[in-house]
Amino acid sequence: MKEAQEIYGIRAIMEAIIQDKTIDKIWLLKGQQGHLFKQLEQKIHEKGISFSYVPVERLERFSHQNHQGAVARIAPVNFVALEELIENNLTQKSVYLLLDGITDARNLGAIIRTAAAVGVKGIVLPQTGSAPVNADTVKTSAGGIFSVPLVKVNHLKDALFLFQAHDIKTVAVSEKAEKTAYEYPFEGSLAFILGAEDKGIQKGLLNMADDSVKLPMNDQMDSLNVSVACGIMLYEVKRQQFYR
Repeated sequence: MKEAQEIYGIRAIMEAIIQDKTIDKIWLLKGQQGHLFKQLEQKIHEKGISFSYVPVERLERFSHQNHQGAVARIAPVNFVALEELIENNLTQKSVYLLLDGITDARNLGAIIRTAAAVGVKGIVLPQTGSAPVNADTVKTSAGGIFSVPLVKVNHLKDALFLFQAHDIKTVAVSEKAEKTAYEYPFEGSLAFILGAEDKGIQKGLLNMADDSVKLPMNDQMDSLNVSVACGIMLYEVKRQQFYR
């Protein structure tokens, strides 16, 4: 298993970006100045890499090495291009996941584990506001992370447009939906949108989705853990494929 790896220093991170390494996250020293630092910031924005400005104490938690105000983490897996993923699966009924605001690494790992079990073709994550793909993610996925392709996009809206352009129905899983998953005929290729249990799916994504479904729940509860909800949805699709 390829472990997540930290790299330190502006020049080392610039070189990693130039070589198209799969960078999961970059931390930059708040208030840092200098020409080379500005160049790094520009490269980060050009590539759409997730980053945060942090105090020096945060950087020194990684290492006391000469970090020069910048630390990056290379993901333990490679990401794929969404266009290529879709094109490679057009000849069959395929299921995809788009995860909006899932920030817990173990939740992400649990989703990947279930996705691998039911044959999901790919999982789409936003560049920012998503859980890191780290050792916790890999461990919780129980190896599933190496069989389900992962995609990172600048904006999930762009991914929805692309799925819809290929006649792949986009379905939001939301408590605001009128129909339950058990009433809905899941046919053809599908891309499910799931959001975090506290915030749900962004309104803009909900409005863009072709349809929406919900999971029935007692009045005492208003949401499920997202990995649990995902598992229920995926196995309902699998049930329909087997028994309809």
